Amino acid sequence: MERIEAELFTDQGNDAVVRLPPRKFPGVLIQGDSLSIIRADVAEIVEACDQGDVGEAREAAAILLSSLDDLLARYTAALKAHDIPIPFHQAS
Repeated sequence: MERIEAELFTDQGNDAVVRLPPRKFPGVLIQGDSLSIIRADVAEIVEACDQGDVGEAREAAAILLSSLDDLLARYTAALKAHDIPIPFHQAS
C-alpha cells in the first residue's frame, strides 16, 4: 500500500470528487458498497432483457441513468467550482 496526498473537491461522501497525482483531471471515488449497488442495477437490467421483459429493463435502466446523471452533475459542478475544464463533451 502506498500513501499519497489527493485533492478533495467535494465532501467525503459515497462519491467524492478527488484528484490523484499526477492526474490532470479529478475522478470520482465510489465506495465499494455503492459500486456493488451499481453492479446489481446493471445485473437487474441484463436479467430483465434475458427474460424479454423490456418494460422492466427500461425502468431499471432509467433509474440507473438518473443516478449516473446525478453523479455526473456533481462531478461537473465540482470541476466548475474550481475552474477546471470538463474533460469530455457535455450532451445538451
